[in-house]
Amino acid sequence: MHDLTYELIRLAEQKYKDFLLKLIPDTKREILGVRAPLIKNLAKQSTSNSLEVNFFLKENHNYHEEFLLHGLLLSFEKDIDVLIAKIKEFTPHIDNWAVCDSTVMALKLLKKHPIKSLELVKMCLKSDKPYVIRFGIVTLLSYFLDENFDKEVLSLALSVKSENYYVNMSLAWLYSVALIKQYDSTLPIIESKVLPKFVHNKSIQKARESFRISLGIKNYLNSLKI
Repeated sequence: MHDLTYELIRLAEQKYKDFLLKLIPDTKREILGVRAPLIKNLAKQSTSNSLEVNFFLKENHNYHEEFLLHGLLLSFEKDIDVLIAKIKEFTPHIDNWAVCDSTVMALKLLKKHPIKSLELVKMCLKSDKPYVIRFGIVTLLSYFLDENFDKEVLSLALSVKSENYYVNMSLAWLYSVALIKQYDSTLPIIESKVLPKFVHNKSIQKARESFRISLGIKNYLNSLKI
């Protein structure tokens, strides 16, 4: 067992484990119960030893927190091509929304390389693994709804057809954020009612919960519910 795994075990809390078991029902891996700030600190402390980190990244993981740590450690990679290669290796092993989303949020380098990152997204969206697909969707909503926005972003989202709850929740999350940041481009999709009913209504619900949308727009969006 790797030293970083031993450290995760040492940091575990039973009460927090009980909380996570309810929060992350989609994972089949054992949850230790380590708080996110502690995992982030461990990731930062580990970067001083590149050999240790590389060894950990190549190991097979058993615990949920090992995958969280793995995703955070990827964020210290400075070469976009190396990072994308590591992402491609890692994403098929993701089995829950928490590891997926926390990894994407940490990979700020993706925003600085939109062309290569968009190619990665396209690959992810063609996967048959739900959390690889979700990784692509969350990458779009995290790094492609501001200065990197293009209407192709919404076209890519529209290409996703899935029965998986966590994929569809990420789509709703994307459209809700797009309604906030790119309203004029996103509204026609909602008005046309081309999305699956769950995604459509959840997108509207999540957008209406935002403080960044006016009451008038919220009322109009509510009128478009299916």
